[in-house]
Amino acid sequence: MKAVIKNIILDLGGVIYDIRYENIADTFRSYGLQNFEALYTRAEQAPEIDLFEEGKISPKQFRNFIRSLSPSLLTDSQIDNAWNAILIDLPAVRVHLLEKLKKKYRLFLFSNTNEINCLEFERYVTEKFGENIFETLFEKSYYSHTLGIKKPKPEAFLKICGEQQLIPKETLFIDDIKRHIFGAQLAGLKTYWLHKEKLEECSTINEILK
Repeated sequence: MKAVIKNIILDLGGVIYDIRYENIADTFRSYGLQNFEALYTRAEQAPEIDLFEEGKISPKQFRNFIRSLSPSLLTDSQIDNAWNAILIDLPAVRVHLLEKLKKKYRLFLFSNTNEINCLEFERYVTEKFGENIFETLFEKSYYSHTLGIKKPKPEAFLKICGEQQLIPKETLFIDDIKRHIFGAQLAGLKTYWLHKEKLEECSTINEILK
């Protein structure tokens, strides 16, 4: 018998929030730090960035790592500005979609992120929508730097399911990165790889909202 979806876990960047990875390297280049794309792309990143996204090094340590790569002394503000340049916008249409989904499903957010980006996107959505929608639209928002585990590690998904008492086969995970999808599948979750369309165009979302 096919399991009925009761819970949905959504990724943030590339699913709910529009992002552009190249903006980080472009901004650092304008500050004199060349070839940053060799350290951070959609496909892979330097070990120090993984540590930052798992909360194992502080923002201060991360900024010092970035400074160690630069021929000029970058300020904290320059580093934060470049790091936050990845963040583009969260369209209102997706907020409305999440409001509809919340009426029928338990909603959760799970993002590989870090303290610098998190402070910025929470500030941005609060200013844009008048509230922190990551607190009001989701039962809980999970961030890798506070969870201590990144996608695609299956234990990250199992930890969330255990904490929220979710049955994996009744839980749908939506992400735009294929390796994250594989990690969720290893944990027993149903998955949807959002790689060609936007969330509001997703056939699975449209189907479950009927």
